[in-house]
Amino acid sequence: MDDPVPPSRLDRALGTVIGSAVGDALGAPFEFGPEGAFSARFPEPGAGGEMCGGGGWAPGEATDDTQMAVLLGESLAEHGRLELPDVFRRFQRWAAADPKDIGLQTEAVLSSGDPWDLAAALHFQTSQRAAGNGALMRAATSAVYFAGTGRESTMDAARRIAALTHGDRAAWEGTAVFHELVRVALTGGDPIAALPDTLAAVHSDHRVRYARVLALDWHPDLATEFNGAVWPCLASAVWALRTTSSYETAVRAAVDLGGDTDTVAAVTGGLAGAVYGVGAIPGRWTEPLHVPLPGFGGRVLRTAELAHLTRQLHTQDR
Repeated sequence: MDDPVPPSRLDRALGTVIGSAVGDALGAPFEFGPEGAFSARFPEPGAGGEMCGGGGWAPGEATDDTQMAVLLGESLAEHGRLELPDVFRRFQRWAAADPKDIGLQTEAVLSSGDPWDLAAALHFQTSQRAAGNGALMRAATSAVYFAGTGRESTMDAARRIAALTHGDRAAWEGTAVFHELVRVALTGGDPIAALPDTLAAVHSDHRVRYARVLALDWHPDLATEFNGAVWPCLASAVWALRTTSSYETAVRAAVDLGGDTDTVAAVTGGLAGAVYGVGAIPGRWTEPLHVPLPGFGGRVLRTAELAHLTRQLHTQDR
């Protein structure tokens, strides 16, 4: 039998964005639930029905994770470059439209009335709490866009985008690692094998902590914080990718961790989609997928529109 043809770079880019959105929508009904709830309800992989909705979410409905990723991606596609003030304005418009879900940290920054280049830093000075996963969760589109720029540039872009809403550098570095792992996967490389080189590019103040949670012997049971924090969220996604052999099993493993299931599964889905390509994502999951955009005229993006946006980002991938 002939070896299967590996996914193309475009297939992997589509897998990153659509895979992240699918993970988000799969995980949303299980958010803050117990470990193993997904497999308890759907014990047979491939049997169907997993896009079940619940907890205020319709079947296949993506959350703020994907909504913010789309707004970021559309800004990049329309301008052909990173325009941070424009991204911030889009985020503000969305936040003001009362989305179903928005992180407390992100909401505080976007509603503060402070300038785009100071709002997150000023909030962090006061709260000293800004190491959540709210910048990491939305990074699939920007990871695709900046993948062609090389390790240093894509990690720097991730930090700059994360800093719009998160003043703690820990959130910047986690988003930067995600950008770089996606970049490696889009070239057909192994993101797990790329971890040592990626960690070497992490800021020295945060390198040891990230090295600890991204180690090959790390398990989510070893996490010292809730997986709504950036370190265990990213580490759980890398663990799910490392310990499974398909897109579907990786995302199932992520949702089964419980806790912040939509975001852990969105990050996992982005990584797994980059590795396995869009063709590995079950059609029964992409068919009901939809992304409402509060504040933007009632727009709702479906898989076809996400694919179109991804192609725009991929075309501009330098």
